[in-house]
Amino acid sequence: MAVLDSVSTGERSVADRPPPVPRRSYPKWARRAPLLPALIFLIVVTQLPFVATLVISFMKWNSLDPTNRGFAGFDNYVNVFTDPDLRSSVVNTIVLTASVVLISLVLGLGLALLLDKKFKGRGLVRTMLIAPFLVVPVAAALIWKHVLYNPEYGLFNGILNWLGFDAQPDWISSMPMSAVVLSLVWQWTPFMMLILLAGLQSKPVEPVEAARIDGASPFQIFRYLTFPHLRQYLELGALLGSIYIVQNFDAVFTITSGGLGTANLPYMIYQTFYQAHEYGEASAAGVIVVAGSIVIATFALRVVSSLFKEEAR
Repeated sequence: MAVLDSVSTGERSVADRPPPVPRRSYPKWARRAPLLPALIFLIVVTQLPFVATLVISFMKWNSLDPTNRGFAGFDNYVNVFTDPDLRSSVVNTIVLTASVVLISLVLGLGLALLLDKKFKGRGLVRTMLIAPFLVVPVAAALIWKHVLYNPEYGLFNGILNWLGFDAQPDWISSMPMSAVVLSLVWQWTPFMMLILLAGLQSKPVEPVEAARIDGASPFQIFRYLTFPHLRQYLELGALLGSIYIVQNFDAVFTITSGGLGTANLPYMIYQTFYQAHEYGEASAAGVIVVAGSIVIATFALRVVSSLFKEEAR
């Protein structure tokens, strides 16, 4: 009887309790409102100028002839691909980007494999190898132009003179495109090295140890275990490097001033806009560069998302 009374009392106490207060459900816009200032700033700084550039790319607009302005349709885009100078700049951009990315990846892979080993002073070596990537691009180009390439007091000719060679070549005039490529490789190899080193340090240890016990050689371990693991990191480095190098302006402008057949598309955009004052044609070339960068960035984001999915497994 006492148990029944306690149960009934408990039921009455539960029934007498006030209903729970529902949690306040904020709408989605309220949760995202703090991000609105950053979003508005991003739109104003990036998207509005791009829309303006896109509009100007369909116009015939030369600042030296302000009265002759109007809608040009796709004529500016046709000129970009049919003009010999602009077409050669597109080819130079492809050659420059492919050369720098491939050489930087190979060198970065070798340095990453070296730094993946434990040895005395590894931290100091890693810091010194990263340093070129931290140099301002214009300063890096000036270093290569005056400190290394200069035919009178440059380091390269100083080494040749010290070794007993009488030749004092003008490196920029004799190999202009290679001069630009070498300066960019020097600056971008540390970037590739960091990405590949991160991939090496995330590699599982158990399969490597099992392969060593089975008598696999270091080359076989690299070919069948390390390299397949690094494939996505290699793709990521190539895509990110391509995004930046395809837009490179500093090295070409500083080392060769776009001469000797080294003018790439960003330099031709600068020349078309500031020297020829062809705003419409320069805007069309800029839109092409942005479109190419977006395509490359899309692939890069897919690679990054696949890497995150693998890490989450």
